[in-house]
Amino acid sequence: MANFSVSGNIVDVLHKTIFPGTVVIVDGKIQAIVREEGKQYHQYLLPGFIDAHVHIESSMLVPTEFARLATVHGTVAVVSDPHEIANVLGLAGVRFMLANAAQTPLKIAFGAPSCVPATEFETAGAKLTAREIRELFQQDGISYLSEVMNVPGVLAGTTEVMAKIRIAQEFGLPVDGHAPGLRGEDVRSYAAAKITTDHECSTLAEALDKLAVGMKIIIREGSAAKNFEALHSLINSHPSQCMFGSDDKHPDDLVKGHINELVRSLVALGYDVMKVLQIACVNPVLHYNLNVGLLQVGDAADLIVVNNLREFEVLSTYCKGILVAKAGKALISSVPVTPINNFTATEKQTTEFRIPAQGTTVRVISAFDGQLMTEEKILPAQIQNGEVIADIENDVLKITVVNRYQNTPPAVALIHNFGFKRGAIASSVAHDSHNIVAVGASDREICAAVNAVIRVQGGIAVVEGNSVQVLPLPVAGLMSAADGYEVAKQYAHLDAWAKRLGTTLSAPFMTLAFMALLVIPDLKLSDRGLFSGKDFKFVSLWFNP
Repeated sequence: MANFSVSGNIVDVLHKTIFPGTVVIVDGKIQAIVREEGKQYHQYLLPGFIDAHVHIESSMLVPTEFARLATVHGTVAVVSDPHEIANVLGLAGVRFMLANAAQTPLKIAFGAPSCVPATEFETAGAKLTAREIRELFQQDGISYLSEVMNVPGVLAGTTEVMAKIRIAQEFGLPVDGHAPGLRGEDVRSYAAAKITTDHECSTLAEALDKLAVGMKIIIREGSAAKNFEALHSLINSHPSQCMFGSDDKHPDDLVKGHINELVRSLVALGYDVMKVLQIACVNPVLHYNLNVGLLQVGDAADLIVVNNLREFEVLSTYCKGILVAKAGKALISSVPVTPINNFTATEKQTTEFRIPAQGTTVRVISAFDGQLMTEEKILPAQIQNGEVIADIENDVLKITVVNRYQNTPPAVALIHNFGFKRGAIASSVAHDSHNIVAVGASDREICAAVNAVIRVQGGIAVVEGNSVQVLPLPVAGLMSAADGYEVAKQYAHLDAWAKRLGTTLSAPFMTLAFMALLVIPDLKLSDRGLFSGKDFKFVSLWFNP
């Protein structure tokens, strides 16, 4: 490993000072920091940025390719929950991520997925029990217990979920939370189970409730869920109790930026740069006990060089003393990947997506741009020839979830606010069990989109009339093994095509992926039927008061 030095205005976030100097790096560690009073530099050295909560799989890239894109933006470490691939492949999926991540200098701290499957109301490809969680902690160097989504289980003290939390405590590891909308006495009980973080706050009042009971807030700004606007005032009021996370970041968005975008935005809003950098660089290291350097003597050389403390243009990124990105170019090489998968479903017939009329009024999922939460709408059904069809004029489309692990009939329901005037999209990225989810204006196009995904054993597809295009995701039906920048281009092409179908959603594929996530209220669809996340039970499509 090369020995070298880097000079500039050194930003010591821990001690809240800035001074000109040179950082001497030997064998990947900082051997010395030499102050050079009176020197003038036109660049700044600071600790690298950290994404405190991300599902790498949602980038549709394997960890080594994710690293190539993220490090360009000054990211030196991420805290990643591999529960997407765990829901498909169990321990084998988690270990695939660990093995691939070991081949990149980006530091990736993986969690042990606590909720696989996320609920008992859907079909997943695997199950992780408390025994397997213990195995991950003992054998695989896992850093924390991933987001505990089973809020009812925690509040009721359910044996299995509490056993997983106790195992993490036994190993002295933090436990991540996932409690959208939880307030008052319930959040007090949830935090009392030693759950330490939450990334699901969509309002300031909710975040303050959770902070009051000792939880830390991860301010999330991803491709689908965007809570920055609601929560950024916490930078001033609770700088030691916040972190930044993207949760889910699609590849085209990752090409554009990462945590650096939040840092730049906050400084432009007038927030103190040291508070912002504490949240972006320091707090995740302290909370998760990460082996990530903070620009101190003896630390690993995980640092970045930026042009100034306003634009934060990343000139260079170093991980473990290795120059991994320079001037907007990734210097990390791609590595060969052997895909693993779990995909059984065979092609469907158009007739399988029919909804025979059984009344006149229906429950409809209402989606929102930039949010994972939905609402239940009660609307008149559009009925033709004895069956429910899409009501294009009133923006009510059909949505389906198709079991990818077994050949069972599709679950079909209705959704509002997708905006398609024609066509359909489908995806095998469908949180959290990753069955196939599709939405469209006609049964024929929905069926064609679903079958396009099935033919490639996982991917995302757009259909318009007789035109079909698909991006294959051969790694668990979630990720591509190809070059990350090429995947981003292909994804951007499909995203633009989906938007031409009429949607105004900023990320239609990402929004679609969360319409099967039952643990986020209110109304969602699993492969087994329409589900109320508020009441945590199946409900009928037909509304009969």
